This record gives sequence, C-alpha cells and structure tokens, in this order.
Amino acid sequence: MAASIAIDLGTSRTRIFVPKKGVIVDEPSVVAIEPKTREIIAVGDEAHEMLGRTSKRRQVVFPLLGGMICDYYLIENMVRVFLKRARRAKLIMPKAVICIPGEVTDVQKMAAINAIEAAGVRRVHVIEAHIAAAIGSGVEVKNPHGSMIVNIGAGTTDIAVISLNGLVSSNSVRMAGDNMDEEIIKYMKREHKLAIGKKTAETIKIEIGSVLPQVKKLVFRSKGRDSITGMPKWVDVHSEDISKILYKIADKIITKISNMLELTAPELVGDILEDGVFLSGGCAQLSGFNELIGERTGLKVSLVEDPIYCVARGTGYAISYMKCASRSKNFGIIDPLSME
Repeated sequence: MAASIAIDLGTSRTRIFVPKKGVIVDEPSVVAIEPKTREIIAVGDEAHEMLGRTSKRRQVVFPLLGGMICDYYLIENMVRVFLKRARRAKLIMPKAVICIPGEVTDVQKMAAINAIEAAGVRRVHVIEAHIAAAIGSGVEVKNPHGSMIVNIGAGTTDIAVISLNGLVSSNSVRMAGDNMDEEIIKYMKREHKLAIGKKTAETIKIEIGSVLPQVKKLVFRSKGRDSITGMPKWVDVHSEDISKILYKIADKIITKISNMLELTAPELVGDILEDGVFLSGGCAQLSGFNELIGERTGLKVSLVEDPIYCVARGTGYAISYMKCASRSKNFGIIDPLSME
C-alpha cells in the first residue's frame, strides 16, 4: 500500500507517523558504530541499550545535536533502518515530510533533505518544528485570536505565536532536556565525585526531577565510577538538589518565552492572557514546569493532550499539503498555516 509518511527527526528520538495508523516507529536517535571503519552495528533501541557500555571497538553516537544534524552519513543510515522497520507495515513510502528546527540555515535544510532522500525516500518536504507543534497541539489557528505554543524537546525549545492562520513570531532555542542531563552529569562529578553517563542522568531527571521543590522528598540511588579512585561507587541523590539544577535551565527557557511576549503586539498578548500558553514536548512533562511558567509569566499554562507526539502529529498533518508546496521554491518547505 502506497503511503506518504511524516518523520519527526528529533535530537533524542525519531518518530515515523503514517495517516490513519499513527506513530509506527518511535526509537532513540542513536547509532552504534565501529570507530575505525564507521560500520553501523546497531540503530535505535538496540544502540541505546549499549549507551555507556561499549568497548573501544564500539562507539555509540547521537547524530543530532541541539536539533541539528552533525553527521549526515549516520543520519542517512539511521533513517534507512527506521524506514525498513516501518515497511513491516507493508507500506511503500514514495514521499515524506520531515520536521526540523525553524532556525536552521538553507544549507542545513537542503542537507537534511538530501540525507533523507539518500535513505530511500523519493520526494522530501520540510515543516518547521514550531509550526508542526502549533498544528499538532490541536490549537484553533484559524481564528483572529493569538495563541502561544511552547514545545520543549530534548535538543531545542520551539516557541511560536499563531494568529489568523499565520505565524506571528517564532524562536527555536538550543536549550532543553539534553542541557538538563548535561548539568546533572556535571553536578554529580562536582559534588559527589561520581562519573555517570547520559543515560543515568536522564533516568535521574525522569525519576526524581522537578523544576520546583517538591513536598515529598525523593531519593535516587545512582551508580557510577568514582572520579578519584576509578572504582565503582553508589551515591544517594536527593530530589531537592536536582530541582535546583533543573530550575536554572527552566529559568533560561522561561526568559526566552518572556522575551517573545515583550515583542508581541498588545492585542495578541491580551488573547494569550485569556487562553494561556499551550505546552508540548517530552520535557514539558517534567514536574512543576507548567506551574513555574505560570508563576513567572502570570499566564495560565496548559499541557496539550499526548504532548510527546505533538510534533509528530503536526508533521503528519502536513502530508496533505505536499502537493501545494513547490519543490523548486524555498526548499520544499510546507506551511499549512498559510495554505488553509
């Protein structure tokens, strides 16, 4: 069965969406390789299991950093494997829409298109992340009423103000979940002399993380390597300490949201005051995030339904607009808001 697909090429996870079927592939954006030959050993879930457990003969690599492709060879091969897994649903996929951050250059957009085409897709179009997040959130974009959507992912935070089927303003900030993981790693080494990997840092964030102090104090027993002796070591990590770390990153994200509000027309700010901010993305589910944004901005903050798949849904929605987008103009970028 022939079907066009949508690819949410995220820093942390890649998702493939098919109309009427939903998300049929949802795996980590990670590849395990042999360093000398760059031979692909594993992709996705299989590679993620190797994270922090490889020998010198194997290396686990994230080919995207801050929402940007940093290794096109690995992206091409990673997507090729994911497409093979998607084809288990007996789909022929001649066309695709991919989602990328809105702040990338034309050269980067073209390189992303070329990488996906090389992976086996005949025709590729692009939708920018903040537009995909706006559409996927289910916010009514046709009305002459301003709406603000904030999508907090792993590599980037995408902020957009929408009104009358148009993108009034937008910004993609390279400050999100991955930065929180990095700060946790630094904290563990600085305060506990414990070396941990990205996978453990992410687990700490998910298990006891909050951007606001919690009433119930939580403890996570983390294992790693003593950075002084090099021996195995266990450390009990407390939620109040992790909260202070996550707050610093959240504070920077909220500052970007506040800056956009300051540049938004007063009438639209009034609309946003009435409807609030719509929050999506995996990191948006972090405990206390919506409360902190509301506290700092004075706005009502609502977590959209199924926030993890918000961008994938919005990218999938753009499939029906591929015929309207000219490949020869503007790198095949699709903006369903302007095509309504």
